[in-house]
Amino acid sequence: VAVTRLGAFPSGFEVREEILDIYAEPLALPTPRLDAEPREAAIGDSTGEVEKFFDLALAELAALRGSLNIAAISRTVEIIRTALGRGGRVHVTGVGKPEHVARYAASVFCSVGTPATFLHATETLHGSLGQVHPRDIVIAISNSGSTDELLSTATAIREQGAQLIAITGNKDSSLAQLADLVIHVPVPNEGGGLGLAPRISVLGEVFVLAGLSVALELAHGLTVEEYSRWHRAGAIGEAARRLAETRTSSRRA
Repeated sequence: VAVTRLGAFPSGFEVREEILDIYAEPLALPTPRLDAEPREAAIGDSTGEVEKFFDLALAELAALRGSLNIAAISRTVEIIRTALGRGGRVHVTGVGKPEHVARYAASVFCSVGTPATFLHATETLHGSLGQVHPRDIVIAISNSGSTDELLSTATAIREQGAQLIAITGNKDSSLAQLADLVIHVPVPNEGGGLGLAPRISVLGEVFVLAGLSVALELAHGLTVEEYSRWHRAGAIGEAARRLAETRTSSRRA
């Protein structure tokens, strides 16, 4: 099909047989099978693997709970509160799946009283390092602790003068060696068919960061009145406002 006149439709098109001859015969496209049966057998075969994954995930998280250094989480809270007291800020970064974990962590920290921003690791090397001040804290997330992009970012952060906290599954990794403090999150098994896609390690990182948010909430002394002011919409905001009103009524009584 050749266009003979720009802006013309449909009269500006014509079929030129010589062009078709130059190239190849038209491709024979497969006809969709409308009577094809769903792959119930394949779905059934996966059920056992899914159940195995759930069992493995719970076992890995239980093992992680048993090995967690709660003192490291408490020390992280102290470092963050000290930084905030001197005008510093909190940034959270990661590459790949940990990038999404970092976005979650920054969001949940903000919602419970610790202002935090997501720091894009790659963009940090292209000018965004300017958002990091020497008074700041950066939390870097990496299961392996050896991701090249994150290591370059971590090195730049340290050279900037900011403190670095690593959340990693490898306490002897290059990232851990760069960090001022390490929260060790060992998750040796990811689960799934290949055992390669980040699954349970991501759950472990979220698990630990959610726990850190609890400690930060308590350190901030978050009140339900503050929480309700920050959550202006949604079911959570409505529940917070009702709780605030109930507590206000009880104090008045």
